[in-house]
Amino acid sequence: MSASSASTAAAPVALHRPWLLLLGLVLVALNLRPALSSMAPLLGQVSASLGLSASTAGLLTTLPVLCLGLFAPLAPILSRRFGAERVVAGILVLLAAGIAVRSNFGVVGLFGGSLLAGASIGIIGVLLPGIVKRDFPRQAGTMTGVYTMSLCLGAALAAGASVPLALQLNDSWAMGLGFWLVPALLAALVWWPQTQARHGVQHVAYRVRGLLRDRLAWQVTLFMGLQSSLAYVVFGWLPSILIARGMTPAEAGLMMSASILVQLPSALAAPWLATRGRDQRLAVVALMLLTIAGLFGCLYAPMSGIWGWAVVLGLGQGGMFAVALTLIVLRSRDSHVAAALSSMAQGVGYTIASAGPLAVGLVHDWTGGWNAVGWIFGIVGAAAIIAGLGAGRALWVEVVSEPIA
Repeated sequence: MSASSASTAAAPVALHRPWLLLLGLVLVALNLRPALSSMAPLLGQVSASLGLSASTAGLLTTLPVLCLGLFAPLAPILSRRFGAERVVAGILVLLAAGIAVRSNFGVVGLFGGSLLAGASIGIIGVLLPGIVKRDFPRQAGTMTGVYTMSLCLGAALAAGASVPLALQLNDSWAMGLGFWLVPALLAALVWWPQTQARHGVQHVAYRVRGLLRDRLAWQVTLFMGLQSSLAYVVFGWLPSILIARGMTPAEAGLMMSASILVQLPSALAAPWLATRGRDQRLAVVALMLLTIAGLFGCLYAPMSGIWGWAVVLGLGQGGMFAVALTLIVLRSRDSHVAAALSSMAQGVGYTIASAGPLAVGLVHDWTGGWNAVGWIFGIVGAAAIIAGLGAGRALWVEVVSEPIA
């Protein structure tokens, strides 16, 4: 990603049907995690069916996350060419196609579909916060909370329902994974009116220079990437860890679903609480310590208390992700800088995050167990706290934002 990024702003227009836009945003956000969280509870069945090693399965959980980062920079380019609303609609259809391909055509389809799904989620994920900030400027904070809660809800539904769906649909893991193309197509249908509503709106492009040379921007990016790394380790491997500790696949999927559901109130409350103080450093440390405690509890604590540790994990991770998104806005002087910083934080950050699930798979393959992955949790968590202490300071990134002639 170059140091010169461009963001596009549209002049505010009256929303004739804000309820339809709100419904569309919620449905789109609901579809940005099922392709990721639906795989984990079924990973054992998928691996056994296709003969995948733990390292290969780790690559399968890593690929979509890597695509989140690699394809995020395409979002502003496509938005300037076609308009954000049309891009979201088209990419939702591509997401559904990726889920369909992943559920068919063997190992090639599994990896090819995962690539398409990850790329689709990466592009839409960059565009939605900008749409929220543009169309709900006075409710941006509340709407960001609603958006984050919708993400968590979609992840929880897919984590909890994929195994029961597979059992009901001819005991087929492919059907359990493929089901999630249905809500993606439904979201595209509900979103379609927005592609017409924005036709003819004049866009002004802005260039943001100096972002890659700014230390604070890198701290925000590293914090986003490191905390996301732990989140995608949970999406990719937590059910496998719990199954190895004695749970059935359905129970493990249900526990991950419950942990993610706990993220909903945490995601809404944490940004509000974090902005009540002078800065966000205390919130960063407290939430990351909760996350690490929850991960260690799920990995090492007696199974009699495992549900409590899943709750602790959910509270930490839900608040952590919401605060990471909030830091992008708080560290930016205007919406153009926020858009450019969002692209950098998600593009580079998710690329960094993809190393977490892969590292867990490799360590499990090398050691033949899960105990050693606790070192990964501890090292990544400590690095996230260090980056977060920098990102949480009440400062602005030092960049130049100017219109493109």
